[in-house]
Amino acid sequence: MMPRVELLKDIVADLRMAASFVTILPVASSKPAADGAVARATWALPIAGLLVGLAGAFIYKVAIRLGLTPSLAALLALATTTLITGALHEDGLADTADGLGGGRTRERKLEIMRDSRIGAYGVCALILSFGLRWSALAAIANPLAVTFALCAAHAAARAGVPAFMSLVPPARPDGLSASAGAPPGRSVAVAFAVGTLVLALALGPGKALVGLILLSLAGLTLARLAIRQIGGQTGDILGAFEQIGEILILLVAAAFQMGR
Repeated sequence: MMPRVELLKDIVADLRMAASFVTILPVASSKPAADGAVARATWALPIAGLLVGLAGAFIYKVAIRLGLTPSLAALLALATTTLITGALHEDGLADTADGLGGGRTRERKLEIMRDSRIGAYGVCALILSFGLRWSALAAIANPLAVTFALCAAHAAARAGVPAFMSLVPPARPDGLSASAGAPPGRSVAVAFAVGTLVLALALGPGKALVGLILLSLAGLTLARLAIRQIGGQTGDILGAFEQIGEILILLVAAAFQMGR
């Protein structure tokens, strides 16, 4: 049996690696990012997402305390989460929209997704992403409810990433997703369990179930599109999956909130 100290070190290393994988925070892990270390650490992605959500919620609460409207506070919260993640997921969403929406061949689509320039599809995708998330947070309004919604959205959206990486093969032999490798079953299960737990605790069992169903349908749809058009997933596809997850969970939270 692995000594508790070594186990704790591995857990901390995985948490740091997951945080460095999806944020720009200077928390790079001391564990070498080789031999599947990144893939194994994906179980901690929803925890990293939870921290991102908490940061956004903190700024939202401060903004409300300073007398700003829910709309302005929501915009500042989104700016905070985007800054912390370095717009990594937004960039993936834009590239995915441009790649899948443009180009007639697999090669051309992949080329477009690697192009640093943004096209019309990407611009529209970003406008919709920010607009829907901002509107949902502004509609929720209550700082405590916003905190729960942001935590649920950021944790749950990343909880499905390991499963997506495991089930959908890389579209090319190089790139972020291919270099990370396929997460082992244990990492997939733990990430799903953590994300589901946060979702249920933050929104309640009923909303959590609705959110899980929507996330599953979105993941299956995106996976099918990616496989048919480019032969699998890339880092951009994973970023798009995370963004879609955030949007769906925030919309679920807002819909139930408005229905009260």
